[in-house]
Amino acid sequence: MQGLRLSVNNLACERGERRIFEGVSFTLKPGEALVITGRNGAGKSSLLDILAGRLHPAGGAILLDDAGERTLSECLHYVGHRDALKAALTAEENLTFARDFLGNPALKPREALDAVGLAHAARLPVAYLSAGQRRRVALARLLVAHRPLWLLDEPTSALDTASQETLRLILEGHRDSGGMIAASTHSPLFLKDAKEIRIERLVPPPSAGEGGERSEPGEGASSIEHGPSPDPRSREGHPLPNSSRVFPTWTSRKSGSGTPDPDGGEGKTGEVS
Repeated sequence: MQGLRLSVNNLACERGERRIFEGVSFTLKPGEALVITGRNGAGKSSLLDILAGRLHPAGGAILLDDAGERTLSECLHYVGHRDALKAALTAEENLTFARDFLGNPALKPREALDAVGLAHAARLPVAYLSAGQRRRVALARLLVAHRPLWLLDEPTSALDTASQETLRLILEGHRDSGGMIAASTHSPLFLKDAKEIRIERLVPPPSAGEGGERSEPGEGASSIEHGPSPDPRSREGHPLPNSSRVFPTWTSRKSGSGTPDPDGGEGKTGEVS
């Protein structure tokens, strides 16, 4: 898995027949991290949902190379903004289930809980835990099964300062071992040399009857800014470019293979540099 590479090219998303974003392109290689930022509702969670296979894209290509026989979903961990824990089960039982279900085991549940500072709560039902403790149990799932790609939606939600630093060290350790990370966040993650995509809502152009022409499909969607993640402690505001008007066929493939597009046409594949 050391050569695993994820390439995303001109990805677009629609929710309820409304275009949320378009023109998203990036690559992730072993040891790299991508930070996804933007206002509420800009489409950060939707982007992660598409990568995780939970949401169908409206356009673009997702390419996975050098994964062998494994699909993208078999190569990733997904921790959403909801903790997805069984309240009646203990913290240890939740992690035991995840370890058995996901396969390719890594740390034992007790070891994973110790890594997030919750060894003392192993036998407590999750319902008894605070919001921050439940979040730490959810993040401990990352450690009980080997998956090279971690998709994280607001991973620092409900975490105190000490727990945020613990999370940062866990994320950097994953990168040091050749893992990849894509995380949406409103809070700084302080990941070294992380890439950044900022998804920002554009103001829709005036509609017909209000002194202007009616907008075309795709206008008023989110714009995408690419670049290395700056130090969030010194970030300044800056204008964003208009979104690219690209609506390609969606495909998802492993290295050397392609799939038909969801509408029945022949899918197009291409490498992303």
